[in-house]
Amino acid sequence: MAARALWKGAISFGLVYIPVEMYTAVQEHDLDLTMLDRRDFSPVGYKRYNKKTGKEVTWDDIVKGYEYEDNEYVVLSDEDLKRANVEATQTIDIVAFVEAADVPLTYYETPYYLAPSKGGNKVYALLRETLRKAGKIGIATVVMRTKQHLCALVCVEDKIVLNTLRYATEIRSAEELKLPPATLKAAGISDKELKMALSLVDGMSEEWKPEQYHDTYKEDVLAMVKKKIKAGQTKTITAPEAEPSAPKASNVVDLVALLQNSLGKRGSKGAAAKTTPIEEEDEEEEEEVAAKPKPRAAKSTSATRAKPAAKPVDKPAAKSSAKPSAHTTAAKRKPAASRKAA
Repeated sequence: MAARALWKGAISFGLVYIPVEMYTAVQEHDLDLTMLDRRDFSPVGYKRYNKKTGKEVTWDDIVKGYEYEDNEYVVLSDEDLKRANVEATQTIDIVAFVEAADVPLTYYETPYYLAPSKGGNKVYALLRETLRKAGKIGIATVVMRTKQHLCALVCVEDKIVLNTLRYATEIRSAEELKLPPATLKAAGISDKELKMALSLVDGMSEEWKPEQYHDTYKEDVLAMVKKKIKAGQTKTITAPEAEPSAPKASNVVDLVALLQNSLGKRGSKGAAAKTTPIEEEDEEEEEEVAAKPKPRAAKSTSATRAKPAAKPVDKPAAKSSAKPSAHTTAAKRKPAASRKAA
């Protein structure tokens, strides 16, 4: 089935007009749940009705109006809305070009594809390549339905994508949020914790492959549906379980232990092999602390490294894409540690 244009008009680029058509760029795959009357499980429906007579109203008898006083309306047809500003309803008017990084993600709303209309191929390509070479995005305005939208024109591969933007007045202030201080020292983050967190990021880094992500929760719900059908529980309303009492909040969190556990879980992807040097630095720091209550604890340094805890570093490294240098370093140091332990 051929895509249907949502809007037809032109991009105003200086004195150049580029005839284009707008198409939706996204499609939703939400879980389709029907509202039921819990007394007999019949579907619940809604009717459009006349609030004065109580009678149902069909779509053919519905018009739009603006309430200028209580219960007093000005009727506005689609033609009236168009005539209010003909140019605005038919033109994507570029007003500026800015760096894409200067527009925060909170401003982006909905993407649409723009395709050239008849006779617009060359000028369309000109704007697309101009955006690509300049490395900027076009900021424009366009009227869709009954609202003027701020939007960004972005070059994406061989397409120009129009992404509607929120106005500044639509972005809520974050001043009321209780956020941690902006500096590491003020936030109480140590260099050790930051290094380990960066190691975790490094171990989890990969190429962006959007096709590998999907809505697993929807699959879980559908699996539950099949389970209830098989068990003959299609009309059983499951009561909520009593939630366990929440543990007492504490500001004392052993981030190092949590990060070490996280790195261990990511070992199958080579994270442990990549972070060996940092982990060894951490062990030395921990040993210095441990050495204070026990005078002879210094001798346990090599023994600690010779313990089985160091083995997971080698095992996942063979299956992962970790750099050979990290693996080689870990392999060379292991025998030395064993001799010291002996």
